[in-house]
Amino acid sequence: MTVRFAVLGAGRIGKVHAGAIAANPGARIVAVADALAPAAEALAAQAAAAVRTIDAIEAADDIDAVVICTPTDTHADLIERFARAGKAIFCEKPIDLDVSRVKACLAVVEETGAKLMVGFNRRFDPHFRAVRKAIDDGAVGDVEMVTIVSRDPGAPPVEYIRRSGGIFRDMTIHDFDMARWLLGEEPTVVAAFASNLVDSEIGRAGDFDSANVLLETPSGRQAVITNSRRATYGYDQRIEVLGSKGMAAAENQREVSIEIANGAGFTRPPLLDFFMTRYTSAYAAEIATFVAGVTEGTAIAPTGEDGLRALALAEAAVRSVAEGRKVAVADVLG
Repeated sequence: MTVRFAVLGAGRIGKVHAGAIAANPGARIVAVADALAPAAEALAAQAAAAVRTIDAIEAADDIDAVVICTPTDTHADLIERFARAGKAIFCEKPIDLDVSRVKACLAVVEETGAKLMVGFNRRFDPHFRAVRKAIDDGAVGDVEMVTIVSRDPGAPPVEYIRRSGGIFRDMTIHDFDMARWLLGEEPTVVAAFASNLVDSEIGRAGDFDSANVLLETPSGRQAVITNSRRATYGYDQRIEVLGSKGMAAAENQREVSIEIANGAGFTRPPLLDFFMTRYTSAYAAEIATFVAGVTEGTAIAPTGEDGLRALALAEAAVRSVAEGRKVAVADVLG
């Protein structure tokens, strides 16, 4: 079976997922939809697909699955529509910016029995997966502390910031999912600190550009997440897991792994420049997992519940900064 896709949203991330689908022998793109006709037409031409409306895609019998890459405030509504239409659904994070809205959306998914995967692509990065395997194999012993460094090479436009839901729901949410995936226990307490050190316009838009978050689990395991919207040296993506027997770490990636040493010192190539290049293989593996789930009935994860849990941590971080205190995740989930 070849999974026939519609891509909803032909922007930057839509193009990334379209590329992963095109490279998968078990999938093809049938239709593209976007509010901006030129964007939809360009991606459709590239994929040898048709431009269709959301309504037409919803009613189509030649489409098995949709990839939702539209603005965040449309995600939950689209998930519900396509769940009721009997389509398999891949949705970019987050499902919504509101925990209650996500719960209502997931109730529809449960009611309809729809397949839903949330786009936390970093779980599929081969380097991060190797760290997780080291944990599963017992190489580091019992997990005690997780450290996640995630720094963008530059801030997005302020227009994007205003719709994003803020740094914790937009950027750190990937790290919240990664922390849950590595800790082996659900974090129950969040303490967050945030400020504006990069761009005052981001502050005027009501958001932060620099943040640190501490998560704690019931047994005392901890995760520390550090974020910045500016890393002048490239896209900084590192994780470290400290356990009772040792440590596992995944370092930054470069286009080639080489180091030159001479009289001027040691030099290495620059870091991969942003998520489109740093996580190319992760996006491909993510789509491959989704396709297998549709065709073979294998488990699909990250799930909607994973999306809810990551959003709850983001909301707890927002409250922690606003109120200057530690926040219990249970108070967010209700």
